Amino acid sequence: MGLKEQITEDMKAAMRAKDSVKLGAIRMLTAAIKQKEVDERIEVTDAQVLAIVEKMIKQRKDSISQFEAGNRQDLADIEKVELAILSVYMPAALSEAEVQAAVAAAIAAVGATGPQDMGKLMAMLKPKLAGRADMTAVSGLVKAALSKA
Repeated sequence: MGLKEQITEDMKAAMRAKDSVKLGAIRMLTAAIKQKEVDERIEVTDAQVLAIVEKMIKQRKDSISQFEAGNRQDLADIEKVELAILSVYMPAALSEAEVQAAVAAAIAAVGATGPQDMGKLMAMLKPKLAGRADMTAVSGLVKAALSKA
């Protein structure tokens, strides 16, 4: 079963259970998926669904920090619940050691020698690590590794 079908099944289960919070978060996700399909006239793949989920998770994290900075804990709590619901659809995160191993393997494969090779490395790593690692952190690791090279 694809990720999109899994989300639809979870939405049906939330309807049956009358779980309005989970249902609302999943409906937001399905709306974002349908919007992408309509805008681009395509049928989304699992990778595209993951990209949508990742974007929504980032939005929730940003909202949480903004609400907490504005002393709106009630709104931050709602965002945290939505974040937890959306996180279920992401693949298991890689450990720091696994990410470093992937960076080292990419450097060896590309034959990177310095910061000028950062673009090539990130292009190689993004499809492998997207959704499973924070790409900002990966970028930092690549930059640190290339500065040593």
